[in-house]
Amino acid sequence: MRNYICLPNSVFEENSFALVPIRDEDKYEILEMRNEQMYHLRQAKPLAVEDQEHYFKNVVSKLFELQQPDQLLFSLLKEGKFIGYGGLVHINWIDRNAEISFIMKTELEQDNFEYFWKNYLSLLNKLAFKELNFHKIYTYAFDLRPHLYQVIEKAGFVEEARLKEHCFFEGKFLDVLIHTKINSL
Repeated sequence: MRNYICLPNSVFEENSFALVPIRDEDKYEILEMRNEQMYHLRQAKPLAVEDQEHYFKNVVSKLFELQQPDQLLFSLLKEGKFIGYGGLVHINWIDRNAEISFIMKTELEQDNFEYFWKNYLSLLNKLAFKELNFHKIYTYAFDLRPHLYQVIEKAGFVEEARLKEHCFFEGKFLDVLIHTKINSL
């Protein structure tokens, strides 16, 4: 397993969940998830295998070598089994904040959305607030998934902004919601 040089501890565990540095072995499942869930991602077209290979070789691999990478990506495991991936993206090391990113296997969303998000956010809080001592983490989400906002608000995030008609999606303009959580540790 690779480790991020900017993190003394690159693995975060709680209950039966583990957040581990993104694994190459998960890249094709990630590709599948991203293509299935394009409707809520900032992804303009379906990814091809070649796109994913290039991304892992030229972007992901270099993240492990940087003292201050612009993103820290992790695989989320439950009882050792891959269920999703995400991390901190658009990291601002000076202001100590970052955007949260996370997607899970599509087939797990209907019955386990809140359960997996809740556990993921708990692990991410450890990473962002305890390990990195960040001041703030936030979500940036198209106004498409109201169930997401309920989950993150239960986890202590507050709606900080609504950007009216901020993105053009499937022929119409949608709001973007930004939820934040300040470090209280």
